[in-house]
Order: sequence, then structure tokens, then C-alpha cells
Amino acid sequence: MRRYLFHLWILLLTAMLLSHAAVCAQGQPQTSAKPPAEAAVNTEDAPAPEADPPETFFPHAEASRFWLSGQANIIFQWHPAFPAAYTGAQSLRPAAEHATSRLLTLFTGARIARNTEILFDLESAGGRGISDAFGLAGFTNLDVVRNPELGATPYIARALIHHVIPLSHERVAATRGPFGLATSLPARRLEIRVGKWGMVDFFDLNSVGSDSHFQFLNWTVDNNGGYDYAADTRGYTVGAILEYQDRRWGLRFAEALMPRVANGIDFQWNVRRARSENFEVELRRGFLPRRDATLRLLAYVNHANMGVYREAIADFLAGRTPLPDIQAHPLQTTVKYGFGVNLEQALTNWLTAFGRFGWNEGRHESFVYTEVNQAVVFGAGVAGKLWRRKYDRAGAALAINAISGDHRRYLALGGQGFLLGDGRLTYGREVIFEGYYTVHLWRGAFGSFLLQHINNPGYNRDRGPLVVPALRLHLEM
Repeated sequence: MRRYLFHLWILLLTAMLLSHAAVCAQGQPQTSAKPPAEAAVNTEDAPAPEADPPETFFPHAEASRFWLSGQANIIFQWHPAFPAAYTGAQSLRPAAEHATSRLLTLFTGARIARNTEILFDLESAGGRGISDAFGLAGFTNLDVVRNPELGATPYIARALIHHVIPLSHERVAATRGPFGLATSLPARRLEIRVGKWGMVDFFDLNSVGSDSHFQFLNWTVDNNGGYDYAADTRGYTVGAILEYQDRRWGLRFAEALMPRVANGIDFQWNVRRARSENFEVELRRGFLPRRDATLRLLAYVNHANMGVYREAIADFLAGRTPLPDIQAHPLQTTVKYGFGVNLEQALTNWLTAFGRFGWNEGRHESFVYTEVNQAVVFGAGVAGKLWRRKYDRAGAALAINAISGDHRRYLALGGQGFLLGDGRLTYGREVIFEGYYTVHLWRGAFGSFLLQHINNPGYNRDRGPLVVPALRLHLEM
């Protein structure tokens, strides 16, 4: 049945895109060049000037009230055998293995009033990751759903209302796309979003380290590993975002639902028992002369049915549980909080450096994103126009992940988290290097070669190191 649903999904996507192409052929095509964030415009929703052909198979009309596009992202990964003194139930398997994931997304949107739009996206996540995404805090493929048993049946990824409240007559150019249909916005404004969405669609963004379709693949390079952001197993939540934007700075706040259990697919709808508050300040000021930069400061507080590592260890040592079990506790609401710093700085017109630092208190269990209590990443992205390949891009990054003393003792005594569990642990920081090159093949087709080198997988010096090469095909429609 799932195979037939997948084929039906492909046919639906193809039919809608072909019909959309026929409509768009009558309108003005979208330009692929992103307009400067600070460029003022005189007319509301004025079309961007014509430039190079779009990086898509089909053009998208600038003046339409509707949006329809699609993406396909297919990733093949492999690793050779690597040394491991022992292997547990949730270890990265040391024997050579390979895996292929696929992520299909259908983006739709409609402007229903002058400053109001509805966005609705369907998605299908199929295939799998190496070792079914177990054994690494910085897992090697961001597209992989952390529960392969969910299968490839299409699901609603995003369904939200977006409303803009103008606070100034001056307008700035905006890039029209699946998360916003306007081509210009008030320079000062309030934006309200309500519905289902991904927290990292709007928080902790980075122009050279956030996109697993064109850039890096590792969980702790594309996102802040210390940001245990509200999400279900597939990476989405339900809630509201209130955002204020000015020309040089912005502030956003989100209230969102948490899952009932760690890495769970079902939300806890009783917000007295579980919820998440997220705050981010964004400062857009260059630290170098005539070079753009953005600094984002993040804080979050999660309330959920989270266990306490020290209590799980005490229960095990007292003989109340056969192994430390972070889930062996009565229904409760505990609090986990954390902070993040996100910086990107243009060094030239073709080279941008970036870095992130993340920290969360390590007494309560890692509940949603990954098992990291401290994360540091820095790297750079290069635009292909340096070698006259305008749509090519390349990058390299180094990520260093760590966990708290309570967390590491829990794993050393044989405890399992939702991702890690070697049965034992000789602790060392998980160190990951990743590099990639993405080449523009034709119109909306892009291919990438990626390579990751990982020391101390799952924070365990008794295992690894390992190398994980990957090939990626991305189709933009």
C-alpha cells in the first residue's frame, strides 16, 4: 500500500507542476538573483528586475496570488568498516554499510488578503540513514526521519497563516518563495504566523550553514546541536510566532507544542504539561568595512515529560532498574533551557564565514533534536562565481559536540537515549569535519559530493574514527 501511495504522490506532484508551468508561462518569470535585504522600493510588491534564468525547471510568476513549487532531494551515503571495541543496541554499526534517503516536498501558498497568506506543504520522507540514524549525536544526514518505521506515506509538513502588520510606509525588497509570497515588505513590521511549521524554518538560520539541499548534511553543522528545539519526530511543531522586523534588527518569539515522549510523533496538546518558549534577536550589522554580517542570539525554555539523568543513575545503583532508564519515572513536567549564538560574516563577495555556539543544561534528558549539551561549529561557504560557475557552491566546516557529566555517566553505565547507547562509554568529544561541492547541472538540477570525517562517534573513544562520503541529487521545480 505504501508503494502505491508513493507512486500516487509522484504523479500528483508531476501533474500539478506541469499545470503550474502552463499558467506561469503567461506571466513574468521569477529572477533567481536574491535582491539585497536593505534595498528600498517605491511600489508595493513590485516585480524584481529581469536577470539570469531561474534555478528551477519551471518559472514562477512574480505577480501571482498563488505559489506552487516542488523539491526532490536524494542522498546516498556509505561508510567503510571502522574499528569498534564493542557495539550496543543503538550504536553506529561498525561493518561497512550504505543507505539512501529521499525527501519530496510540494509547496503551495495563496494570498487571501493584502497582507495575509496561507501556506500549505506536503512532504514524503522515504529511504533510511546509515544505522537507522543511531549512534551519532551529529548524524550524517539531516533529511533522515529519526523513526524509519514511519515510512514514506505523505504527510502535512506545514500549514500556517502568515499575516503582516505594516509599521512604516517605506518598503524593502523581499525574495518571493514557499515561505512568503510578497516581493516587498514594510521596512518596519510585525509578522504573525500560526499553524504547523518547523522551528528552524525561522530560528537559527544561517545563509551558508542551514540548507541540507545545497549545503552541508550533518545535523550539528546545518543546525545548532545544542538547540533542543520543539518538534515531532519529523521535525515539525504546532504553535505561533510573533516577529518584529526593522531595517537593521529583528526580534522573534515562538510558543510551540512539545511531543509527549522523547523523539515522539504525537504532541502533548495540554500546554500546562508541555510547551516551548523560544526567543531570538537578530542584528544585521557588518563587523568588517563594507561587508554584511548577521548576529543571532537565541534562548529557549522547554517544558515536557523529561527524565533526570542523575535520578535514573540513582535508581540503577539502588537496584530499582536493571539499567539506567531515563524514561522510568512517573508523568511529570520538568524544565530544560539553553542558549545559542549564530554569526555569519561576509569576507569577500564570494566567501562567507559562519559559526555557532550552543549550550543547554545537561541535567534533563535530551528530548527532541539530538543528544548534545554543548556544540561549537565554524566554517565557510564559497560562491562559485569565483571560478565563473555562478550557481555552484562549496563549503567546509568543523563541529565539536559535548555532553554533560551526568549525561556521559548515564551512557557509560549502559543507559540509552533516543539516539545513543553503546552499552559502555570511554568519553571523548565528538569531532566532525564536513566538506561539500554542489554543481549546477542543468536548470533545476544540482549534484553534490560530500565527505564527513568523524572522531569519537557517539562520544566514544573506543569506536571510530570513520569516513562517510555521500552523493546528493537535488531537483528544484
